[in-house]
Amino acid sequence: MWHSAFRTAVIPSVDSDTRLYRAGVRLDHVVIAVSDFERSNAFYRDVFGAEVVAIDGRVAYRVGEQQLNVHGPGTRPAMLARIPVAPGNSDLCFEWPGAIEEAVEHLRARGIRVEAGPMTRGGAKGPGTSVYFRDPDGTLLELISYAS
Repeated sequence: MWHSAFRTAVIPSVDSDTRLYRAGVRLDHVVIAVSDFERSNAFYRDVFGAEVVAIDGRVAYRVGEQQLNVHGPGTRPAMLARIPVAPGNSDLCFEWPGAIEEAVEHLRARGIRVEAGPMTRGGAKGPGTSVYFRDPDGTLLELISYAS
């Protein structure tokens, strides 16, 4: 069953206005894992318009100002999370620049099945309208639109 809201009883309250230091940091990159580079390169290029780049013998997808570093068959990353990311176990949201209906059409034109949505969700910029789908390995992907 799909749940569209978190249970507030399990989420502790946080008052971010009381923090003493406000860092000017932003997210630079995250890591995803894939089971087949060719298939995933084509997917992220065609669906997100990602630039597929090689960096020090590794593959990365550049989407806007963000980057997805890609772990996959034959790669030996120098640093890994305590529990390394595996194909299909990530959950990522990308901002869609237009109306969510355009995002749905974009996905359908590429043969991508929308699993859930459109639905109202909370994102980095506040409430938006989202749709959910998966990459070839099963990673959960979300497109969120803040267009009114």
